Amino acid sequence: MTKNYYESPSEFPKEWKDVKVNDITLDHKQGFYTNQSYSSKGIKLVRITDLLNPKLSYKTMPFLDLDNATIKQFKVLAGDFLIARSGAIGRYGVATEDVPCVFASYIIRFRFDSSRIDNYFFGYLYDSNAVAGQLLRLKHGATNININAQNIKSIRIPLPPLPEQKKIVGVLSFVDDAIRLVDLTIERTERLKKGLMQKLLTEGIGHMEFKETKIGKIPKTWKVGRIGNFTKELGSGLTPRGGSSTYLDSGVPFIRSQNVLMNRLDQSDIAFISHKTHKDMDRSKVLPGDVLLNITGASIGRVTTVPEYIKEANVNQHVCRIRLTEEFVPKFVNYYLSSHSGQRQIMSFQAGATRQGLNYKQVRSILVPLTSNQEQQDIVKILASTDNNLQLENKRREKLERIKKRLMNDLLTGKRRVGVNDA
Repeated sequence: MTKNYYESPSEFPKEWKDVKVNDITLDHKQGFYTNQSYSSKGIKLVRITDLLNPKLSYKTMPFLDLDNATIKQFKVLAGDFLIARSGAIGRYGVATEDVPCVFASYIIRFRFDSSRIDNYFFGYLYDSNAVAGQLLRLKHGATNININAQNIKSIRIPLPPLPEQKKIVGVLSFVDDAIRLVDLTIERTERLKKGLMQKLLTEGIGHMEFKETKIGKIPKTWKVGRIGNFTKELGSGLTPRGGSSTYLDSGVPFIRSQNVLMNRLDQSDIAFISHKTHKDMDRSKVLPGDVLLNITGASIGRVTTVPEYIKEANVNQHVCRIRLTEEFVPKFVNYYLSSHSGQRQIMSFQAGATRQGLNYKQVRSILVPLTSNQEQQDIVKILASTDNNLQLENKRREKLERIKKRLMNDLLTGKRRVGVNDA
């Protein structure tokens, strides 16, 4: 087991101290419990979802109509450090403005000694693996971890001199700013793609006349058909006998529902099976161009296409494989199923159902628009370009996250010093 560096104060730089959170806490308080409905005016309520590590989302907070005595007791002031105590352990937010708000019962408000610790420095510590490890040990096998103020105050942290804390924060916040810029680019690209999908999959390219159909407005020359009328094969796979014990580090890819994301195949945790197992599982084999649709569980409706570079693979029973006839470009159907219209049809089958799941009859009955093969390819080309941009931005974000993680590990333990001579 890897040693928790935070628990080895003898290895810290000599100027650093080993303290408990209790040593730097001036005051703490658990949040306000209420079951009243939100109102259109009053004072804002900070919920766990409004804690954004490190900021608070003031714009998303609802309003409550509270008396002055309650507001005074639970009011959030600039500089307060708010920590989620249930559910989303590790979530926190630093109040940077005196926006009138109170905090909810699943949050603990801390006020730290600002002469000893910088709020943002503590935030990075709280977000680090070492502190997360200490919090997890409080779980003691419980399925739902709830922490209280005493748990948090018992956590041990390394404490550099305040000037060095601020310099560490400066380095890490620079990386955070870069990540936020990438996030903004991703958000803009996703909005662009959503708009393009809505336009291209309902209006096509260059059409002037339209008609109303069961799936909404489409070009007059387009047709509407059921997926089942345009498939060579449609069915789900299966899990190999022996389950996860048969998975290998290499071999034939075994695609599970967690690997099927919207318009993307996630291979970060893909499993592999042997070529013999692959040969024995004939009805679960997929080929390049097969459309994959999740048909069970919380991920119902996620859809992607098997890329050309995967020459052989298998899917499990939670994924439906759709092998289309030549009338359709697979990626065109993929995009349509992931569109608002396609998702609306898929989710309509769940209305009133006691358990989440699609059967083959329902999948075959999904209506899809049909246009010329050339127009399908042109639409796919435009949408694929936005997907490629998203993929590049997501890779940039992953790289920045890795950089940040390495920097946190080095800077928050003193393995690497920042401006020590000036501290």
